[in-house]
Amino acid sequence: MNTRRTFIKYLAASPWYAGLPSFRSFAEATALPDVDGAIIRSGDALDVFDFEPVARKNIPPAHWGYLVSGVDGEETLKANRDAYSRYQLHTRRMVDVSKIDTSVELLGTRFDSPIILSPLGAQKAFHPEGEVAVARAAKARGHLQILSTVTSTGVEEVIAARGAPVWFQLYTTSSFDIATKLVKRAEAAGCPAVAVTVDLPAGRNIETALRWARTDTRTCTACHAPGGSPLFTRPMFSQLDTTGLSITSSSLTWDFIKRLKDATKMKVLIKGLESGADAKLAVASGADGIIVSNHGGRATDTGRGTLECLPEVVAEVRGRIPVIVDGGVRRGTDVLKALALGATAVGIGRPYIWGLGAYGQAGVDRVLELLDNELRLAMVGVGARNLHEITRSSILRPA
Repeated sequence: MNTRRTFIKYLAASPWYAGLPSFRSFAEATALPDVDGAIIRSGDALDVFDFEPVARKNIPPAHWGYLVSGVDGEETLKANRDAYSRYQLHTRRMVDVSKIDTSVELLGTRFDSPIILSPLGAQKAFHPEGEVAVARAAKARGHLQILSTVTSTGVEEVIAARGAPVWFQLYTTSSFDIATKLVKRAEAAGCPAVAVTVDLPAGRNIETALRWARTDTRTCTACHAPGGSPLFTRPMFSQLDTTGLSITSSSLTWDFIKRLKDATKMKVLIKGLESGADAKLAVASGADGIIVSNHGGRATDTGRGTLECLPEVVAEVRGRIPVIVDGGVRRGTDVLKALALGATAVGIGRPYIWGLGAYGQAGVDRVLELLDNELRLAMVGVGARNLHEITRSSILRPA
């Protein structure tokens, strides 16, 4: 098996690869390793997809269903991924690409990569070290991490593990007082920015996740305390009175952003916008940034991918504030395509959780390494030596 694995790694790195249209199927048939067809070490992964079967084996069924599912018929979940296939890279040659700079500045801080670890709740549901393992990998690779309101680890501990501030994602709840207390805690811990999620005003239909949950017979007291909403047992809600509280509000309006900006010194981004009309209102309301997102296909089942929404948001913003996009990103080439369409940075969710669920910190680290390397190679291919040189001319959309 070790000899076979060595051969496949050699083949993957050789010029023969380009001449083998069915290489991946050949690799799967001859060398995907020992444990139910999955890799056995994080370093064996050749792309982020290699982590998925290992994570699926390790993660309990209900938690896996929560991770992989969308809403309704999951058309948006599929659209997020499919949108990237509609664009091609526009190659350029005879450019000096001996030095490639993937760094990006976001709200005054420079990061080594434009790939952001998007917020995803309760990460101890996928690995015992949860958000701390992710923070350590983000530190090692120089990536921005955004921490969920429903994190399974307190913001203070995550920042200590990251060795630098993280951004905080806010579920507004149904109480402005509670929302303010959450934000004040994040601010006191050192978070420089808060991303307000606005795409779940009145719940969602997570039917696939519920079907997965029906197959899970465990008593999951580690994640779900008996009685009441499990969301409010998470660390960020400790010592807060959550009686009658809901995690979002169906009466949310733009006034919330103005009130929040008066209540905090942090930069305020809005996460969950998908239209130019809302982008215009976000700028008018004083937002410091926008995250184009549909909650990973878990909000409204519009059937429209976030990459398809990105251009109209970018056009309306006109460079006045950063625009980040997430949803469906699985390759470094996807990152380049989003940057070419005007994104300032690009978020990932499921891929790094596959890495976390498979091998903890080492898995997240390898996911980031793979995506960063793929982005670097894609930049070489289009002749872009830094992110500013990635422009709309770097990609094509065939008729």
